[in-house]
Amino acid sequence: MIDHLDHLVLTSSRPAACIDFYTRVLGMQLESFVGGTPPVERRAFKFGNQKINLHVQGSEFEPRAHLPVPGALDLCFIASIPLEQVVQRLSEARWAIVEGPVLRTGATQKIRSVYVRDPDLNLIEISELA
Repeated sequence: MIDHLDHLVLTSSRPAACIDFYTRVLGMQLESFVGGTPPVERRAFKFGNQKINLHVQGSEFEPRAHLPVPGALDLCFIASIPLEQVVQRLSEARWAIVEGPVLRTGATQKIRSVYVRDPDLNLIEISELA
C-alpha cells in the first residue's frame, strides 16, 4: 500500500539555528510555500524528492502530531557524496560527530554512518551504502 515517504515534519524550538544546520551544514534547500487551513506561509527543507516541513514549537500548524516536541526525531539520510567527504564537511562546519563512522543495517543494505545532533538535539545519521 505504501510506496515511499513524501515528507516529514520537524518541530524546532530554535528555528534560526535549525535552518542554519539543515541548509549550511547538510546542504538542503530552504523552501517557502503557502499551505494549510487557513493557508499560511510555511517553510521546508528540500533534498532529492523529499522534504522536511518545519514547525516552530508553540506555533505548529494543524493538523499536527499529538505531542510535537523538539529532539524526538532519529533520522537517517543517505548522502549524495562519499562518507569521508561528509566527515570533512562536518569538520569544516565545526559540527561535532557523536559517533562513527560505523557499520549499520539500512533499509535495503548495509550502510556506513556518522551521527550528529541538530540544534534541537534530534539524532541525525548520515550514511553511505556499504
